[in-house]
Amino acid sequence: MMKISIHGDHVKITESIKEYVEEKLSKLGKYFNDSNDVDVIVKVRLRGVLQIIEVTVPTKLFTIRAEESHEDLYAAIDLVQKKLETQIKKNKSKLASRYKDKKGYVIIDEAPVENEEAEESLIVRRKEVEFKPMDEEEAILQME
Repeated sequence: MMKISIHGDHVKITESIKEYVEEKLSKLGKYFNDSNDVDVIVKVRLRGVLQIIEVTVPTKLFTIRAEESHEDLYAAIDLVQKKLETQIKKNKSKLASRYKDKKGYVIIDEAPVENEEAEESLIVRRKEVEFKPMDEEEAILQME
């Protein structure tokens, strides 16, 4: 079971919201060899009438992040779960081949990739992050 921590920024996280987030995001555990080592950080906040959910899945070797906004929080949760799953599927073969020999690290499972149309990427928001030494492939994955 993945460890999911949910924080509300000026939003009260009810038990039903917490259960729904855990139900949706626990489905992502099937993509990791050992989902017990995966910590998921969820942040919920408001901007006007929009409910914004930001999900970060940091592992020892890479980080997957997605953010969605919608007037309905439950719809935003569904959208962010689909976005994370698409990112994982899209990058699964690169990550699996790159990190499969590293012992003790969480890697993506070698499940078959479904054919999905590639989404157009647009810069929606810029964010400052700490830099660590990495090669080109990992940098591209972090940017996506």
